[in-house]
Amino acid sequence: MRKLNQAIDRFCALHPRLAIPGLMRYIVGANAVIYLFSLFDRSGMLLYFLCMDPASVLRGELWRVVTYVLIPTSDSFWLIISLFFYYWLGESLERMWGSAKFTIYYVSGVLLTALASLLAYFIDGISVAIFGAIYVNTALFMAYALTYPETIVQVMFILPVKMKWLAWLEAVLYGVQIIQYAAAGMWGMSLVPVVALLNLFVFFSPNIHERADRVRARRRPEAVQFRRAVKEQQRQKGYNHKCTVCGRTDTDFPNLQFRYCSKCAGYHCYCEDHIFNHTHFTE
Repeated sequence: MRKLNQAIDRFCALHPRLAIPGLMRYIVGANAVIYLFSLFDRSGMLLYFLCMDPASVLRGELWRVVTYVLIPTSDSFWLIISLFFYYWLGESLERMWGSAKFTIYYVSGVLLTALASLLAYFIDGISVAIFGAIYVNTALFMAYALTYPETIVQVMFILPVKMKWLAWLEAVLYGVQIIQYAAAGMWGMSLVPVVALLNLFVFFSPNIHERADRVRARRRPEAVQFRRAVKEQQRQKGYNHKCTVCGRTDTDFPNLQFRYCSKCAGYHCYCEDHIFNHTHFTE
């Protein structure tokens, strides 16, 4: 995952022209326009013509792989709130990543959702249509929450909640959804949220690794102490290790073994003759 993330960064740096600056403006604008047209379409044929229907895609209606994100996921007053919210999320991520990386993130989410829908159709044998960018919007929301977890939003314009808690709630709801589909024997549908959000895991894999390293470091303080001690010693000129008692270094005595004492306060190196024979430093 980390290597793939690095490859994406290199690709974005080498091909900045593939970016679509202000992509969320076009998505939000198209959602608003489609909503207005749908008000005059009593039959619902317009929305079905645009939705991601696996069976129809396999019959050659390939536009559905992309056009389903143009369908609004809300209506009436909530449509305005929804469009403004996801426009804000998208613009914030684009400013942070740059237009090229944000474009790849959004487009990959669109294609992964379509792929997940097709996989569910092949596994379950049921063509479940997807109306709107539900999973793509979730990927935007989770990306913002992972980047700015302490940001506070007003839920229902009343309750202030940090983004990280809303992200946890979203993750729990998706977990429940996966379990429900699996319990019903719809294994394909249970895979849809996982596959659709793979771009989130790819783009944030370095953050996940860093947080895991910090957790392991807190559980193994002595190992962290030694690593930091080595780096501190290596910053000194002429040698990497120096015995605190006798002053011998690994440069002058390359065959001598050096160790760091875990019982001493701070970072103190000793040669093999003094690692078990010295007075421990205290606070």
